[in-house]
Amino acid sequence: MANKSSDADNADTPRSAAASKSHPTSAGAHLGGTGHPGRGDNSSAARKGVRVSGHERRQYLIASRRRPGVTPFGASPLSLEVVEQALRASSDIEVIDKLGPKPVLGTLADGMPGAPHVIVARMEHGKAEVLNQQAQGQLIVEHDQPLSLLDTPFVPPMITTSASVSGPATLVQMLVLGTDDTPIEGAEVYLYGSLLPAMGVTNSAGQVTLSLFADTSQSIRGLYVRPKCDYWSFYQSSPFLDPAQPNIITLRPLSDSFPDFPDHPLMGWGQKAMRLDQLPQIPPESRGEGIRIAIVDSGAATTHEDLRAIANGFDVLGRRSGANSWMVDTLAHGSHCAGIIAGGRHEKAGIVGFAPAAEIHVCKIFPGGQISQLIDALEYCIEQQVDVVNLGLGADQVSELLEQQLTRVTSLGIACIAAAGNSGGPVQYPASSGNVLAVAALGRLGEFPPDSYHAQMVQKAGVEGYFSPRFTCYGPEIALCAPGVAVVSSVPPNNFAAWDGTSMAAPHVTGLAALVLAHHPDFAGPFKARNAQRVERLFQILKASARPINLGDPRRTGFGLPDAPTALGLRLGSQVSPAQFAHVQYGPMHWGPAQWDTSGAAGLTPVGVSSSAMPWSRQPGYWPGVWQ
Repeated sequence: MANKSSDADNADTPRSAAASKSHPTSAGAHLGGTGHPGRGDNSSAARKGVRVSGHERRQYLIASRRRPGVTPFGASPLSLEVVEQALRASSDIEVIDKLGPKPVLGTLADGMPGAPHVIVARMEHGKAEVLNQQAQGQLIVEHDQPLSLLDTPFVPPMITTSASVSGPATLVQMLVLGTDDTPIEGAEVYLYGSLLPAMGVTNSAGQVTLSLFADTSQSIRGLYVRPKCDYWSFYQSSPFLDPAQPNIITLRPLSDSFPDFPDHPLMGWGQKAMRLDQLPQIPPESRGEGIRIAIVDSGAATTHEDLRAIANGFDVLGRRSGANSWMVDTLAHGSHCAGIIAGGRHEKAGIVGFAPAAEIHVCKIFPGGQISQLIDALEYCIEQQVDVVNLGLGADQVSELLEQQLTRVTSLGIACIAAAGNSGGPVQYPASSGNVLAVAALGRLGEFPPDSYHAQMVQKAGVEGYFSPRFTCYGPEIALCAPGVAVVSSVPPNNFAAWDGTSMAAPHVTGLAALVLAHHPDFAGPFKARNAQRVERLFQILKASARPINLGDPRRTGFGLPDAPTALGLRLGSQVSPAQFAHVQYGPMHWGPAQWDTSGAAGLTPVGVSSSAMPWSRQPGYWPGVWQ
């Protein structure tokens, strides 16, 4: 746990001194940590509070196990209405909510028996186990798992000791300024030594004082500064720090790297890498028109000039209380994703997104999102006939109930595109689901200052400086990779920030998916109907358009980096006929590491698939220096 401090925290005010005289008992004694039996500090008054323990009653999800096809002969289906009545009749079970289609709308046919309703109830673990056993496999009873936003975790230098913290602290003053000596407020400052990190947030004067325990200013192994917005981050290994005076850190503004930004529009390096800038046939004001995109995240700040056109949303967190604050984004994560997908509707300033003409729907489930809220958000997507869903979130374990909902939305023609995860390990759920398109992150050298924290994400770079960042999850489930390092986009209230993460990569693919649905001839013809075949065709086209990125491990890059003109059936100066594009067969969509042929000069080719069937081999020299 970080030690937080600031100038205000360190001030010994008269109020705090008076409080110490009137309440001499230590804080530890009030919490029961240092009190002694029989003494005054162990009175009932001193023990007020809540003892820390595990949850006696946890939140569970209960629903019918729905399998495609008919109910087996002789099996009598268990009515969820009867189950709900029994739960409500139990004095030690609290039914909190019931999720599913609204009665007014009815249930759309999804090819599975039973109704797609989910009961949310709070009960003891033992009760949930009994319910699961009594249902004999007809019910799914599972813990309502918490979800995490896939923000890039900071990986500090390794802690080298397990010694306890004691003794006086060493105070280190930090001053964070811009290149013009403007104080930078709200910047997070971290110092990493041999024990616990010290962390603080700068005040309006750009100042923060950090307390080091069991370390000195000379033993610090890393300094990391993360500004809220408008500046590049900063990282310095083994920094020289002087405890006797303020230590000044100067941050570079984003405008140094992008002249005239944000007063003039900026197309990010990721959009250019996917050649969004080479679509002259589709004017920006029409890109994504007629397509509905849902961003299931932390909200979207419509105070931002790039996001003011967003008019649709659903505050899942506040549904029962009647709150509707989807346009308030305290975490900035959803706003950043929204800018990548649909920023710059009028292309006068700010970020240029992929599909600014698309209809954006914001589903707010963070902070504090759980599986139940994601299921509810997907239900909203069904009701609103959304076309593409962006998921920049993850869970610790697979959820059978969420998987049922993902199967359902896919069968109804809704494509889900998910961030792979930022733990540097196996692909996280739900990106690991076969019902979604999993996207890993990709970085490129030269797109960030060398003293920024983005540089710490670099691993061995390949052709054109592309690299797979340290944080990205990987595995055979990865379908595509997309820009996810030093991605500049919108953050509230009306600012910009450069972030890392697979959560930044997925919106690039979501935006391109919207363009394909809006402008590819297949989706005005044979794949217009909203069904699973429509989703599969979209995923086929995205994968087939990808430019292979050979970094030595296809589990980190999948089919590669999607290419906008290829995905839309376009070439520079000419148009590929819809018939030619539509009749290419690409074979199986998922391959493991052993199923790739790396012998060809054209990069990675799936074994058993003719190189002539892959889009890049039909265009020799299309990306000079890569395939030749």
